[in-house]
Amino acid sequence: MARKNRAAESEFLQILDPEGRLVGGVPASLGEEDLRNLYRWMLRAREFDDRCLKLQRQGRMGTYAPCSGQEAAQVGSAYALRPQDWIFPSYRDHAASMVRGLPPHYSLMLWQGNEEGSRIPEGVNVFTYSVPIATQIPHAVGYSMAARLRGEDLVSLVYFGDGGTSEGDFHEGLNFAGVFKAPTIFFCSNNGYAISFPRVKQTASETIAQKANAYGFDGVRVDGMDVLAVYEATRNAIERAASGDGPTLIEAVTYRYGPHTTADDPTRYRSEEEVAEWKAKDPLIRMRAFLGEKGLWDDGQEEAFRNQVREEVARAVDEAERSHDRDVEDIFKYLYAEMTPRLEEQLQALREEGR
Repeated sequence: MARKNRAAESEFLQILDPEGRLVGGVPASLGEEDLRNLYRWMLRAREFDDRCLKLQRQGRMGTYAPCSGQEAAQVGSAYALRPQDWIFPSYRDHAASMVRGLPPHYSLMLWQGNEEGSRIPEGVNVFTYSVPIATQIPHAVGYSMAARLRGEDLVSLVYFGDGGTSEGDFHEGLNFAGVFKAPTIFFCSNNGYAISFPRVKQTASETIAQKANAYGFDGVRVDGMDVLAVYEATRNAIERAASGDGPTLIEAVTYRYGPHTTADDPTRYRSEEEVAEWKAKDPLIRMRAFLGEKGLWDDGQEEAFRNQVREEVARAVDEAERSHDRDVEDIFKYLYAEMTPRLEEQLQALREEGR
């Protein structure tokens, strides 16, 4: 018998509507301070993103992939994880990495061309950023399977965009996870475009979430601009994975306000009206409205916290830029305990050219 197409038939999971009104129940595991923290993390992400764009335009950072608009998808999912769980981010998941404990100056160093940004601190359960599309998906499945073989209670959550679902690694990772019931959560931030290529031109599926049916597990479609709905969907997926019921594919329907990267011109493939329509669903505005209605946040708190975040980001920028004082020869020396003959040849050629 064919598996029922649950994802295509299920309702769009939403708890807060675009005006910040409750249309579902607040997750029972979230207290008042948790609700404020979810908003704080989204504010941090927005301020970090704004500063990174300015740094790139000033020539102080290389190509950068902005995440504004996708804060709820990243923060809600990362906040739902338990301390022992791991995330496997793509190149746009700065907010999720910060929620999981990665200091922001590591992300800055990476985009400034300093490979030390990929040296994740001990005790931070974040895999290194993946720039190749979808290669992190099999890594996440393998890690969660290895943990299960070691008897460890942990779940891995892997982030990717809608374009990643057109890659072979997507099929291989989900197929393996489905067969062996790996404790993995596949989190697709569906922002509508793989660079300039719209989703409707890369898959005939009505939704991305329904693709899970082909691999024998559940898919969930959620409002990716609603941090509470994303949290709830992720929390449920964690419970299923941790109890041995296998993986879940979460499709968070979201949007990136800016370009794919700072090397992209989005005005060539999408309209101002489309962007304005999505900005009316802004995740920060709806959460701010909800907190204000509940008496959990006010203008004074808003101003004080925004000032605090600006100072945090400024310190992160200073720390990242101080790390640039390094010998150019480290490019050849940092990877191996002893340089390979080929690297030694390249280093010698550099020295000779510099004379």
